[in-house]
Parts: sequence; C-alpha cells; structure tokens
Amino acid sequence: MASPLVRGTAIACGVAAVAGLGIGVAVGKPVRSADVEQARLLPKDLCARLGDISPLLPKATSTKAFIQTGITDVTCTVDVPEQTQPTFSAASIKIRITPYAGREAGPGQPPSTPAEVAKQAFTRKPWPTVGDRPYPTKVDRHAGQDPRVAVLVYRADLTVQVDYAAHPIDPATAQQAAQVLADRAIWESQ
Repeated sequence: MASPLVRGTAIACGVAAVAGLGIGVAVGKPVRSADVEQARLLPKDLCARLGDISPLLPKATSTKAFIQTGITDVTCTVDVPEQTQPTFSAASIKIRITPYAGREAGPGQPPSTPAEVAKQAFTRKPWPTVGDRPYPTKVDRHAGQDPRVAVLVYRADLTVQVDYAAHPIDPATAQQAAQVLADRAIWESQ
C-alpha cells in the first residue's frame, strides 16, 4: 500500500494538473503574429484605374490623372492651384485608400479580422452619416469661398477618404463627386 505521503503527493499532482488544464482553457492559446491576417496589397495602377477626372478640375487644366503614392496605403492626388489658371478657379483632390490588417486581441480572445478593424476606423470618425448609399458613408462639408468636402466610405477591409476642394463649385455637387470617386476607388480596389 502507498504511504499517506505518496498518496497526498499524487492527489496534489492531480489537482494541479486539472487546475492547470482549466486555467489553460480559460486563457486560451496565445495568439501568434502568424495568426493575424495581413493587409491585402492594392493594385499598382489603382489611381490610373479611377479614370478621367478632368470634369472635376478647372476647364483650362491639362492634368487628367492622379499621381499615385504609397504601397500599402495608396494615395491619389491632383492639385490645380489658382495661379496656374486664366480664371479664378482651382481644385484639389486627395483620395486615400487604406486596407486594414487584423489586430491581436487580449489573452484568450481571437484576433480581430481586417473587416472589424476597418469598421472601427470608420466608426471613430465623428462626421455625420449619409443615408441611402451602397456602402456606409460619412461626410464633412465646409461651405464658403473655397468649399471643401471630405467623404469617408467603408467596405469590407477598406476605408476610402476623399478630400475634394474646388472653387467655384456648389458644396452638394462637390459631395456627390467625392462620393462617386470613393465608390469607384472601392470598386477598383477589389
């Protein structure tokens, strides 16, 4: 027969094993960086895919395309300063397309998906929401001598922000143009 010391040690080991298993299940496996989804790569010609933007620029402008910068986050820009125009007109467009990666969560929690991280980024922006749109959209409009509008659109793992400033232009027209550019950027990012 086993001595009380051996039997006590065996019981203590059994209790420790069960407790360790219970704690391990409760905490979960640690998340490795390999478990977190990476941001997807956007097309190298994404800005060119957005098409002819000359209707959004002053008539005497020779520029008809965006300049693309960035590898993961892609930025498409065009700037037509008033000094280059024979009339009192100017325009500036900046589109930032951001694909999101997943994010590690706390112990025992699964990592956030890229779509969840993109939605969080969209939700954090305090701008008013625009209804009746194919994708969730927020807008920030500033009227005045130089009207400008910023539109933020979210879909899946992407956010697209379009900043459009021009004069002369009606702010509602500027917002509509920015929304069309944002939708086109989402479509071409697929």
